[in-house]
Amino acid sequence: MRPLRDGLLCAAGAGATTLVWRQLREGRTEGWARRWLRTNHAGREVTLLEGVALVVGSAGTAVVSGVGSRSGWVTGPGPYAVASVGAGLLGAVDDLREDTDRKGLGGHLRALAQGRVTTGAIKILGLAATGLITVAWDDARSSRRTSWDAQPATPGPALKGDRGARHTPAVCLWGTLAGGAVVAGSANLANLFDLRPGRALKVGVLTAVPLVVTGAGSAAGAVTLGVALALLPDDLSGVSMLGDTGANPLGATLGLALVQRQGPLARTLTLAVVTALTLASERVSFTAVIESTPVLRDLDQLGRKPHPSLAT
Repeated sequence: MRPLRDGLLCAAGAGATTLVWRQLREGRTEGWARRWLRTNHAGREVTLLEGVALVVGSAGTAVVSGVGSRSGWVTGPGPYAVASVGAGLLGAVDDLREDTDRKGLGGHLRALAQGRVTTGAIKILGLAATGLITVAWDDARSSRRTSWDAQPATPGPALKGDRGARHTPAVCLWGTLAGGAVVAGSANLANLFDLRPGRALKVGVLTAVPLVVTGAGSAAGAVTLGVALALLPDDLSGVSMLGDTGANPLGATLGLALVQRQGPLARTLTLAVVTALTLASERVSFTAVIESTPVLRDLDQLGRKPHPSLAT
């Protein structure tokens, strides 16, 4: 039943996002939509409303599909919806009121240390809070079903890794903190890939597929997979891009899907990887690495159209 359920969630996410995105595309020339226009790396005008479609499609699908005890959302759709909407709103603040003189995590943190609060710094702090809230909520709901400080009576797929093991309250607290940091860090990482048409969504799809086919966290992964697939064609065509509004919730929801299947140890290891990639991005260009690696370069360019068109 789980493959069928996840397939339906994926289809629902894709369908809802397609409907929202179609409406937003039709209104992209109106006055209010002009604020969402940007120039991409190739000098072409693109709209960031794709990110809005991602937020509405993912959160809306989660809330609607989460009705009922057999919906597949073990801890309910609330944490997922908060991760999507929270990260999306923070991304929108950065997109619409961006401080262009400060770039990167280090730049915003240095500005904050100097007493200057940039929109990027607000987003960083906001993502940390969003990650902590969503994971704490998810863990609290999960503990009602399978307590982390006691062996579960009926172990199943959702208890893979060390989540079903015995843990002290202090270790459980650390697990929640680490999980929240993973969600926030994943939101930031996804944004670092949104520099070429289709790249961030491809990373999202490649991350979501194993989450869907291998067990716990699959409901969250399935919805995000459907949403990403629905937006990928226009993103590849260069008519739109996620922006912070879309890339941040893409990463946040996938990060949540991942930590839903992990206990404190696995979350700590995941956090180490996310942190290492984030620090590396401050010194090494992901684009340079991708373009200098034949396999990654071919995958990155797969499906990308050289002559984008705004025709509907």
